[in-house]
Amino acid sequence: MPATARLDLRLSARDRERIDRAAALAGLPLAVFVRTAALREADKTVSAEALATLSLAESRRFLAALGRPFAANTALRRAMKRGDALGV
Repeated sequence: MPATARLDLRLSARDRERIDRAAALAGLPLAVFVRTAALREADKTVSAEALATLSLAESRRFLAALGRPFAANTALRRAMKRGDALGV
């Protein structure tokens, strides 16, 4: 897919020099280096948001809950009746 969207940002001269140097050391054009780094960080941030980490105790409680038979509580039974009445 051709790149058509632009992203402009302001940097200090010092930051620009750091990025230029890193791109040169990586042997990449500046735009490729910045795009790759930004996408890597974006993927890491999105993945962290979608991932839940449980402690050992939490994992055990979660797995135990999965192993118990389901029992609807009062609020759920009421909602199911309303859904039935609506024909949902």
